[in-house]
Amino acid sequence: MTPTRTSILDRKQTLQKIKRIAYEIYENNFQEEEVVLAGIYDKGYLLAQILQRELTAISPVRTRLVKISLEKFATVQGAVALDCPTDALRNRSIVVVDDVLNTGRTLMHSLQPLLAIEVKKIQIAVMVDRSHRTFPVAAGYVGYSLSTTIQEHIEVVLEEGDQFGVYIS
Repeated sequence: MTPTRTSILDRKQTLQKIKRIAYEIYENNFQEEEVVLAGIYDKGYLLAQILQRELTAISPVRTRLVKISLEKFATVQGAVALDCPTDALRNRSIVVVDDVLNTGRTLMHSLQPLLAIEVKKIQIAVMVDRSHRTFPVAAGYVGYSLSTTIQEHIEVVLEEGDQFGVYIS
């Protein structure tokens, strides 16, 4: 039996949440020369791309988009890769972006290369916070907070099309 998928946020609501996050990022970083949006591949990176468009539309602050690649489901985390040299991020304000914050494991590991350099600040933005922490990670920017059972699955669809939105199954 296929699990039923229920819409939590439709396209318009999802885009409103993303725009609100962009405004919050701008409010907390308006004095910065550049804000780095480091998206966790793949859906976190898609969210970072949309946030970059929104930030560019509402603020004069320059943004840099960075892709963080890691093995989300590995028992032991291997190397975490950035698609730019870490020196390019030195003394910058960085917002790590992911689609869903569940246990905090993925976000915790994604910080590894960023902690090896001097940065101004590291912030976290997520579309959905599920509140099932097993790692000490909290998001400063949250589109939607949702208490779920551990068996439920949250899906954030950010590719253009009819399915754009947030779903639970």
